[in-house]
Amino acid sequence: MNEKEFAEFVKNTKKTVLSAIGKNMASRFYHAIDDVAQETYIRAYRAIEKNSFKGDSSIETWLYTIARNESIRMNKKLLREEEKAKRVSAVFDKMESEDDSSDSESTEYLHEHISLLPEKYRDVLTLSSKGFNISDISQELGIPLGTVKSRTARGKKMILENIRRENHERQ
Repeated sequence: MNEKEFAEFVKNTKKTVLSAIGKNMASRFYHAIDDVAQETYIRAYRAIEKNSFKGDSSIETWLYTIARNESIRMNKKLLREEEKAKRVSAVFDKMESEDDSSDSESTEYLHEHISLLPEKYRDVLTLSSKGFNISDISQELGIPLGTVKSRTARGKKMILENIRRENHERQ
């Protein structure tokens, strides 16, 4: 199948694929519709190239099934990401409240991600994870309170983005 034929194939089947995605994708994950559609067509293309489509059903039914399965797979993936982000946020919350009862696996996971940050964010979050409050961190590092707050927030955001990227790469 050449590029022109594939473009025509996509044009003729787009409504079917988007319908399947719309019906099977959790509405809070609609931001990932393009990713699911792309993965659907990648899988379909590979199957067509390998002559895996046997014609037991119509091409639209076959694509609908692929899109449905990809939607379900994406729902599960994004749900796992949400759960992981909640766990990381809970560990951050425990760190900020100076509660040492956080589970060690989550804490270790968090420290792995902290170690990947640029130094200015890593320093702030490392001290925070050791129970230092914002004013202690400010004094220890010799930076203003506002800078500590912004670096803490940006560092957390970077960690969550790294986790999302890591999960996306595992897909």
